[in-house]
This record gives sequence, structure tokens and C-alpha cells, in this order.
Amino acid sequence: MFNRPRMHRSRPPLPGSASRRTVLWPFVISLTVVLMVSAVKQEDFKTCAQSGFCTRNRAYAELASGTPDWESPFRLDPTSLQLEDGVLTGDLIHAPTSSSSSAESGGALNAGYTIEVHLLDSDAVRVRMNERDPKRRRYDGLQKSVLVKPLVSSTQYDQLGRDEDGLFTINYGSRRQNSARIRFAPFQIEFLADGVSTLVLNEGGLLKIEAAQVWSDVADTRTRTPMERRLEQGMWSERFKDIIDTKPRGPESFGLDITFPDIEDVYGIPEHASSLSLKTTRGPGAQYNEPYRLYNLDVFEYEIDSPMALYGSIPFMLGHSKDKTAGVFWMNAAETWIDIEKIESTSGSSRRTTRTHWYSEAGVLDLFVFLGPTHRDIFKQYSSLVGTTALPQSFSIGYHQCRWNYISQKDVIEVDAGFETHEIPYDVLWLDIEHTNGKRYFTWDPKQFPDPFDMQLHLANKGRKMVTIIDPHIKMDRGYHISKEATDKSLFVMNNHLKPFDGWCWPGSSQWIDFENPRAKDWWASQFSYDRYKGSTNTLFTWNDMNEPSVFTGPEITLPKDAMHYNRVEHRSIHNIYGAMFHAATAQGLSTRNETLQRPFVLSRAFFAGSQRYGSVWTGDNKASWEHFEVAAPMLLTIGLAGLPFSGADVGGFFGDPEPELLTRWYQAGAFYPFFRAHAHLDSKRREPWLFGEPYTSQIRAAIRTRYSLLPFWYTLFQEASMDGVPIIRPMFFEFPSDEATYRMEDQFMVGEALLVKPVTTAGATQSEVYFAGNEKWFEFYDGQVKQGPGVQSVSSPAYKIPVYQRAGTIVPKRETPRRSSKEMENDPFTLVVALDSKGEAYGRLYLDDGESYEYSRGDYILREFKVQGSVLTSRSLNRQESETEWSFIRRYSSLKVERIVFQGLSEPVSRVVIDGRPTVVESWHDVAGKQHVVIVSRANLSIGQDWSVSLS
Repeated sequence: MFNRPRMHRSRPPLPGSASRRTVLWPFVISLTVVLMVSAVKQEDFKTCAQSGFCTRNRAYAELASGTPDWESPFRLDPTSLQLEDGVLTGDLIHAPTSSSSSAESGGALNAGYTIEVHLLDSDAVRVRMNERDPKRRRYDGLQKSVLVKPLVSSTQYDQLGRDEDGLFTINYGSRRQNSARIRFAPFQIEFLADGVSTLVLNEGGLLKIEAAQVWSDVADTRTRTPMERRLEQGMWSERFKDIIDTKPRGPESFGLDITFPDIEDVYGIPEHASSLSLKTTRGPGAQYNEPYRLYNLDVFEYEIDSPMALYGSIPFMLGHSKDKTAGVFWMNAAETWIDIEKIESTSGSSRRTTRTHWYSEAGVLDLFVFLGPTHRDIFKQYSSLVGTTALPQSFSIGYHQCRWNYISQKDVIEVDAGFETHEIPYDVLWLDIEHTNGKRYFTWDPKQFPDPFDMQLHLANKGRKMVTIIDPHIKMDRGYHISKEATDKSLFVMNNHLKPFDGWCWPGSSQWIDFENPRAKDWWASQFSYDRYKGSTNTLFTWNDMNEPSVFTGPEITLPKDAMHYNRVEHRSIHNIYGAMFHAATAQGLSTRNETLQRPFVLSRAFFAGSQRYGSVWTGDNKASWEHFEVAAPMLLTIGLAGLPFSGADVGGFFGDPEPELLTRWYQAGAFYPFFRAHAHLDSKRREPWLFGEPYTSQIRAAIRTRYSLLPFWYTLFQEASMDGVPIIRPMFFEFPSDEATYRMEDQFMVGEALLVKPVTTAGATQSEVYFAGNEKWFEFYDGQVKQGPGVQSVSSPAYKIPVYQRAGTIVPKRETPRRSSKEMENDPFTLVVALDSKGEAYGRLYLDDGESYEYSRGDYILREFKVQGSVLTSRSLNRQESETEWSFIRRYSSLKVERIVFQGLSEPVSRVVIDGRPTVVESWHDVAGKQHVVIVSRANLSIGQDWSVSLS
């Protein structure tokens, strides 16, 4: 059995079920029969040609590319420019030239617009454009949900004024290292880093802002040419299938091209089941014929290698080449499409330039530009706006066991016992919608879960937690307290007639909380109090699903765009952030339900920029196939690059029945996902880790135990991400930015800067091709065998393990005693695995806190730096506050021990090890080739909270 401590829903079938694919008339009273289909139904979701504003903006781009000497119809009035306190303001004038006039027949001519360029103290730049005197005010409330604090303008800039080329230039940045070069006519802004052109706005002249109009202003369209009709498609109403979007505000979309000069690879804009380096959607040889779409949707068993929209949207893009890096954040939560094209460089570079074209349906044009110069600088700049990932409770980075559904309290106890019997650690058991009383959230089925308090206590006694699902659709039932209160307080979303919106979801007739209403968030959070959520305890946490939001009877399985939120905000303006607002309110509820604030754990399916502040996400309803397993890595890497590092994919695949080899390989890779959860559909066969028998049970156990042995390393990475905004799992190019061979590499990744992981995603494979980057050594994680980079090498990947290597120059902290949960490991000693580089040096850190509260924010934590230089390993504190006062956690856990130290990569044998002046017993050996020596100090007995040194000679 486990060693004891020393001291002391999954998801319902989504858009593929017959019951969701047919019209659900009011007389339908239940969803009792679910018929599975093989794949997503493409016809249920729009293409660009079926989206009016996408068609209009794409047609505009086609007109521009097909028109000789095309020029943007926008110019900047030089007499209007004012630069004060780091903000440049001016007037943009829409004055079509002869080349562009034919494209403007459906728009308001000579309309006036404003432009603002904000130079920020983070070295980022914000660019905003809006109508000066709109007939209808555009939605501009997104920043209150997305930005973490008021922006501070920079004082570090020089105004150079207008030069002989008609350019207005501002040098800005902490070292005046960046420049914004503004061209008046045609309007354009070029951003330069250290004099090198790095990002350009409107270089292709595709800026297009649809000024607010009224129907009576529109000329007769009967004589329009085909191109003019495309430029006016869907401006006033739009039909998709049997549902009409009334568009009461008329057209209000806008678009802009953003160019990355001499940067051939761009990344980000999740969520899509696509490649890491984004593919082209326009131009010769385009790899996709549709733009990338950002529109949160409930997509059943999604298609891979597609730009189709999925559950989440983060409009952040990173461009990278060998000598420059740039990022852009397009702050808009309306439906957005992005075209990507590769064009020849105008600078003579052998690398192509990437031109992107962004267009959104509503809101204001509001974007941020980041010039780095490094990836880490960009993530610091970006996270200063939208926030870093919340430091989670420590249990949440353990293993999670879930399926739709564990059907009863007895079932829960039996599954828990199975983990005990087979000596497999886990931290969390999950319950899906069937645990509720008739799909009423915050309730329990009284027959199947008669004593939820006792059930949670049973798990808590072993250090384990539970998660229950709570979705945003609320069953219409005056006898259901949530429904009644929200109705009485007018907290539901309205339809376009300003009546409560009634749609269909799992409970049948349902309504949706309006989180745009400032009263709704606090009210929703209050429902998690123990007196409101009967049967809940402080070891019960939450899963927010279906929060795109999913509406079975809605267009594209979601809320109609003309649904109304508080203050008459149309849903179209805030669609992509709805799920994040729901996520935020739930996290608030979990945090404030205790007198002493407790960190929440909330998993969300939908997400937007800023979701990282509230919890974790996952990649939705994947499939038990090798193809879906393979695409999980680039999807998770992309989500991390967009600032949301706490993500995972359903291990084993949600739909279908994985063969034992696939399931095992997925566990081996999933142990290196930031969020590690196995999950399965109601109609799939039970697949708890022991059900396939040997050798699979042992192989899965080993994978999960590997995760637990590395929990100190993972928690330290989460702390780093919470401070700097850096991804936790990283594309190879992130750690090796000058190595062009890594730029499109997505079949292996780094965990932090120390571990290289290569998932085995092919059936029957026993050998893997691994790229070892850098001119350095890599140490096999399990046996210490050495590989020398750079280059590809074939390595063994037998059924019981996948290739995992530790990078030379790093130190990885571990805990190696098997336990039943992470809670039972908290008093265990540590092992330090030291991988020396060619200079005999290495570096690493270890972060510890109580894993539950916010006391770390006041300084109650342990943060140690480990460093090897000159054959001496030292430990010192990086907590600048611990010497000032005696904190509870520091006092209790400073005596934890570093018991074992493994030194790898020694160039010479070691005859003596001295720990703080005392010689100690060591084990030492060299490898079969005699090229590296390994020393193991087995009884170091060093306190984690004290400074110390270990000398090798």
C-alpha cells in the first residue's frame, strides 16, 4: 500500500447528439435519448461566406489586392495631433481615393474618427480608433473586465516631430529603444525596436470602420455590382438556418491589417485544433480556405487541422524570428476572424513577411503592441495588462479522476477504494450533471447522493477533494431557489424584445445569468456559501462547463447575438467574454465562502484574455483517437502562449473507447500537462486506471507517480507563472529562440526550462526521434543516460515510458516517496537532481507555501535558490520578507529536509563530499562510456529553510 505520512460530469454529448441537432419544440420535456455521431456537423456552424461582416471585410481585402496602386482611404490630419502625458491624439479622416472609392458605397463617406496612441510605462503601446460623433455609441466596456488595473502612461519618450518624408516619429521605452513612426496619408503606424521595423498597422491599407448608420441613409442597392453586394452583405439582418439575427444597430464592424515584417512564424489566437505555427488562409498556396475564427462555441468532437472556432478565444498573437519578436493583443470580445498571408519581404530578407488581417463585428478598435525585445519581456508586458495566472491550490496540480458520470455515492466510494487497492495516487474526484436533482445546480440527487457531506469527508480524510459541475443555464422552475431569485432580481439575459430569454439546455427550458449586470456577479458568488449550497464543504470545488454559452436551440448552439444584457448591451459585443465573466463570479464565490479567504479551484471550458486570473481550462470534447491525442500538445502550447498556462486535455479522449496503448501513452504525456485530468463520456466504457489489467495498470501507475514526484517542480513553475506571466509548458523555440529548427516544432515541448518531453503519439512506436537543442547535454529523466545536442537522435520509447530529458545546467526538486495524495506528501523530504552543464554549473529554484490560503501574498512562503558554481552547491533564500517577521508556514516547514542530492554530468570522479564542513557518505559511479560521473548524496539531512553548501572534490 501507500506509504503513510510521517508526522502527522463530465461532459454531456455536445453538438452531435440527435436531441441537439433537431429543433426542440416547447412540448419536448426531457432529453432522454442521446444518439452518438462520428464527428462535428460542419453545417451547424458558420463559414465566413455565411457571416456578413466576415464577407464584407474579406471582400474589401480582395478589392485592395486586386486594385493597382491601392491606398487606404484613411488619412491623419496633421494639424489635429497632440502629444501630452504620453498620449497622442488626432483626427482620422475617411476620404476615399480613386482606387478605394468603389469599396465605400455602403459606408458613410468622409466620416470623422478619432485615434489615440497611448505610450505605457510597461513599454507597450495602446492604439484606439473610434467614431468621433457616432449615431449610436459603440460598446466600450470590455476593459473593465479584461484589464487588471488602470493603465499608466509613460514619461519616457521623445517627440521628434515631422520629418522630410512626412512621418511623425516618437521614440519611447525605458531606454528610448522603440519608435512609433506615423504616416499621415495614407494612414499607417510602423513600430521599430532598436531601429528595426517589427510591426506595422495598416501597411496593406485594409483599415475599414463601418460608421453607424440608419436604414433610411442607405441608397437603393438594386443596381449594385457583385463586389458591391459582397461589401454590403448582411449589414441590416442575417439569417442562419431558421434563425434571423435582427441587427437592430445595423453594421458596425471594423478591420485592420497588422504586418510582422521579416517574421515568418506567428503563434497564438487560441482556440483551434491546429498547428503551433499558424497556417496561411490567404494568398498563393494558402493552407486553409477559411480565416481563423474567434467565437466561443460548443463544438462536439471537433475536427482537427482546422481554423474553426472552438470553446475559447484569446485575440493575442506572437510573431517571432531569429532576430526579433513582437506581440499584439486585439482587445475585442465580439466575433472576430483573422486571415494570415505570407508575402515577400521588402527589406531583402530571405524570410517572408507575415501579414494578418483582423476584423470584428462590433465594439471599438482597441489593440496593444508589444516589442519585447524577448519573449519574456512580451509576456511581462502583456500580463501587466490582463494579469498573470492565479497561484492555484496545490492539490489542483495533482491528478484528477472524472467521467460523465459517477452515478452514486456508493460509486464514488468504490472508485476511491480502487485507487487505494492499486496504490495509484490522485487528488480529486469529479461529478457531472447527473449528481444534481433534475439538473438543478447547487443541489444533489437525494437518492443517489443522500449524504454529500459524509462523502466529501470520506475523501478529505485521505487529503482528497471533490469537484461538482455548475453550468450557466438555469432551469426555469419557480420552485427552484436559483431560478426564482434570479427572476425576481432581474438577473437573466433578455431577448431582443427585452423579455427574459428562454432557451433549451440540459434541464430543458432554461435561462442564463446576465454577468454584464454589476449585481449578478456578487449574487452568483453568494450561492457558494455553505448555507446556500447545501451539502458543500471547503473541500468541494467547481467545474464551469457549457459557458460559451451553449444553448441547444440557439444559432450555432449559442445565445443569439441580438439577445440583450444589462444597459441594453447586445450579446454580440460581449459573446467571447461571457464564459470568463461566469468563471470569475464562480471563483469569487469559492474564495469568499470562508471567513479566512481560500484560493479557489474552478475549471472552465470557455475562456478569454484574463481567464488565467480565475483558474484552469481544458480543450473540450476531444476524441479517443491518436489524432486528437497528437493535436493536444500544440493546442495546449498555443493556449499557454496566449497567457493562460493552466490548461489540459482530457486524458484518454472524452468520446469513444481508447485502446489500452492509446490510454497509456496519453497518461504518460498527460502527466506533463499543467492540468492533468482523465475524463470520459457517459456512453464510453469505464476506464479507471486499473481496468485494463497488466501491464497497463503498472504503466499508468508509473506515469501518475511521475507526476507526483515532480509536484515541487510543478508548483515552483506555477509560482513563476503567477509572477511573470510565462507559460509553464513551452514550445521549443521559447527556450531556444535563435534555433530556427524549433520554430514549427510541436511534437515535443519543454516543461519550464528544465525538462524536455516527447509524447509518443503513434500506435506501436518503440523508438522516437527527439530534437536535442543547443550545444549542451541532456540527461534521460529515468536513468540518467546522456545525449549531446544539437540535432535529432533516435531514442528508445518502450511501452513503459516516453522520452523525458533534463537539460544540462538545471536543478529539479522532487519528492520521491509514493503517497495517496499531494496533501499526504507535504511533510516528505526533497531530492535535488542536479544536471551540470559543460562549465560544471547548474541553477534551480523551489517554492513552497501552505498551498491553500493567500498568506503567501503577505510573505509567508519559502523560495530557495539552488546554484552550483566551482564544484559547490549552495542554497539561499529569495524571500526578502522572511527575516522581518516569523510567519506561520515558514516557522512550521523550514525544518523540512533535502534528503537526497543527485549530481549528474561530472567530468571527473569525486572522492570527497563535504556538507557545511562535515564529510558525508556518497554513492558514485560513471557511465559505461566513462564520459560522465554521477554522485548521489543519500543522507544530506539539510534543512530547506536554511542556507547551506555542499562541496565536491
